This record gives sequence, C-alpha cells and structure tokens, in this order.
Amino acid sequence: MGCRTMDQDYNSLIMSSAARRTDTALIRVRMAETEAHYAGRLVDGAKILQLFGDVATELLIRNDGDEGLFVAYDEVSFKAPVYAGDYVEAFGRIVSVGNTSRKMEFFAFKLIRGGVDASVPSAAEVVDPPELLVHASGTCVVPKDKQRRG
Repeated sequence: MGCRTMDQDYNSLIMSSAARRTDTALIRVRMAETEAHYAGRLVDGAKILQLFGDVATELLIRNDGDEGLFVAYDEVSFKAPVYAGDYVEAFGRIVSVGNTSRKMEFFAFKLIRGGVDASVPSAAEVVDPPELLVHASGTCVVPKDKQRRG
C-alpha cells in the first residue's frame, strides 16, 4: 500500500477526512507515566499499535456494524519517539473495501510534548505542526455473516 499520503500535512489529512464518518476515525490520548516502559520515560511503540487497533475497531463498527478482526499489518514505520506526558492522536481510514476485507491506513501524531523542563514537571508545549510518529497499513476482516451494514 505504501506511504502515498505521508507527505500530506496534519490538517489536510485530518480535516479532509472529517466529513466521511464511516471511513475515518481518530482517538486522542495522553501517554501516562505508567506507559513509560524504557529509560528516559520512553513509551513502547506497541502502545501506538494498540491505539491503531482501537481505531480499526471503530472503523469496522462504523462500516460494518461489527468489531471484526485485525488480520495483519502490511507496514509499520516508526518515525519519532513517544514519551510519557505526550499527547498523541491516532487516525485511521479505510482505503479499500473487499468482500470481507478492509484495507486501512493509520497515522499517529504528537500534538503536545510533555516533560519539556525537568525543573518544572508540569511544563508542556504544543507541537506545531504536529509531528508524525508512526505510519502503518493493515488489513481487517469482517465475516460476511457478521456484516450488518453496507
């Protein structure tokens, strides 16, 4: 599937998809201190994949009326680190629909960087423009007998 849209900026990617509610979804979360898995408050990349799984589930419910199953990632590309205190937005969209398969594309962006000043633990800054953290693509399936929309 490739990264054909990675050159798009955050606003055009998110805003251009906002009107098509059945084929796009997003979730925004703050990475808690408990999410830090490695030295320096680094968050495990698997946490972003978990967010992509949640986005995929919402997409399948909106499109098919069923949670379906995530079959495989075709590609995962980690672009930048995520730390405890960061605000992350995970965005996904359905890019093609087969008989039972749904090909999807995912992006994660850092919107706010936490922990910017060790002497002031509550200090944070807006990341403008948002920073691309992860791009991925994958395939989900909804068995024909579970599809309730379409």
